[in-house]
Amino acid sequence: MNRNFWRGRALACGLALISLAAAAAAQDLAEFERRTTVEVLDNGWTFVIVERPVAPVFTFATYVNVGGAQEVPGITGLAHMFEHMAFKGFPNLGSKDYAAERRAIDAMEEAYQAYLGARLTGSEDADRLYEEFKQREEEANSYAESGAFDEVLTREGATGLNAFTNTDFTGYFYSLPVNKFELFAYLESERFLNPVFREFYKERDVVQEERRLRTESTPVGRMLEQFLATAFVAHPYKQPVVGYMSDLQSFTITDAREFYRRHYAPSNMVTAIVGDVRADQVLPVIRRYFGRVPARPAPPPLRTVEPPQIAEKTIVLEDPAQPVYLEGYHKPAVTHPDQPVWEVVDDVFSAGRTSRLYRSLVRDQKIAVSAGSFSSLPGGKYPGLWITFAFPAPGSTNEQVQAAIRDEIERLKSEDVSDEELARAKTRAKAGLLRSLRSNFGMANSLARWHTLYGDWRELFRYTDRIEAVTAADVRRVVTDTLVPANRTIGMIVTRAPEPAPEPAAAAGSAR
Repeated sequence: MNRNFWRGRALACGLALISLAAAAAAQDLAEFERRTTVEVLDNGWTFVIVERPVAPVFTFATYVNVGGAQEVPGITGLAHMFEHMAFKGFPNLGSKDYAAERRAIDAMEEAYQAYLGARLTGSEDADRLYEEFKQREEEANSYAESGAFDEVLTREGATGLNAFTNTDFTGYFYSLPVNKFELFAYLESERFLNPVFREFYKERDVVQEERRLRTESTPVGRMLEQFLATAFVAHPYKQPVVGYMSDLQSFTITDAREFYRRHYAPSNMVTAIVGDVRADQVLPVIRRYFGRVPARPAPPPLRTVEPPQIAEKTIVLEDPAQPVYLEGYHKPAVTHPDQPVWEVVDDVFSAGRTSRLYRSLVRDQKIAVSAGSFSSLPGGKYPGLWITFAFPAPGSTNEQVQAAIRDEIERLKSEDVSDEELARAKTRAKAGLLRSLRSNFGMANSLARWHTLYGDWRELFRYTDRIEAVTAADVRRVVTDTLVPANRTIGMIVTRAPEPAPEPAAAAGSAR
């Protein structure tokens, strides 16, 4: 068998696929430009509308340019908390008697502020004030019609109703039949025009339980929180999106109202709408409803810049759990020109069974059950981390997988990635971008995200050209400059044997 012949054929096929993908991307961009309308309302809210008449439905995604990175000590978790509040309705939806409810909410907030002040200062009145607050809370909550917002949308055929908060953004999305477009415009504009902070403290308890489940009850969650707090010394990427428990027990409706006024300015929001819509028909509806939201100044850019890391750091969590190893290196934001290079690094390093980590750690050495890497922890809008990780196999140690990972990193520095690896990485990266546009949901989310990040949704398509331009020399350059010990933070879970159960207490006497 002529291996060089077949290797050459495989490379030729890979290059052909890349050319086809690039041509398809160019055609898609031209087609998208014909079917896409961008409208910036007078208040600054941006809408990206894509006419895609495949089925009589549409999907929207609204991205608010705020996440955990916009929080400061004392209110961590508030971006996520407001996401919960956005599903509580507004004056005309979700209340049995809004005038009475509003008075009750104001009285409840006054009572909570009095209690919080007493609690934080150690006043003897704290217990009494807490009971007064709970009485006010019960009264305020009695007016709420829980789930009314969701029920209206579900009844009218909405699917995929959900939202998210991460370090960089808060997003809201769902799909509706196209004949319900005006309903969408009313509901979505109204919940950001007149949010009501009903059941706030009850929902705050729900978020505390989320933190217990996702962070405090899981070894990996606890380790990751400590890992980020160690890797970042100044930037708010060190803070958990869900918030610290003490903040979840203390921030108030007053804090949430201020957060909303500051960050939910229309000029800080992008909505992408994709489906069986015509821009000339829906734009008047959009202007009529969303134009009601008053213009406010966009919040100022984040000031804090993470200083260069100058020393390797390590955190070790001892726990009776499976060992885990990870290491992270500071890298630029995803808007940096080198981001496509990191996409290639991730593919070569850890994408599937042909990747270097899988072949070395899992298949050949059998020292790990899984291994991987990704280049945007905990977010990408600001400089973050490229991380690589492994779960050691039974009988193997963190030290073994560490040595194997370091060997593969040194290979990236000392040897060019092969033409086959480079071609495969480019093809997969571009194919992944194109796959994200197959559905209304994927398209709306991708367009909203890219327009928020870059100020132009077209960058989503231009990115394929940037991936195509990546060279083997680029890969060696970024890993050589970035993956160095002084820029490294290590996190690991070390298995600790569970403590033995206490001996049963000796019986006080014998029964006869």
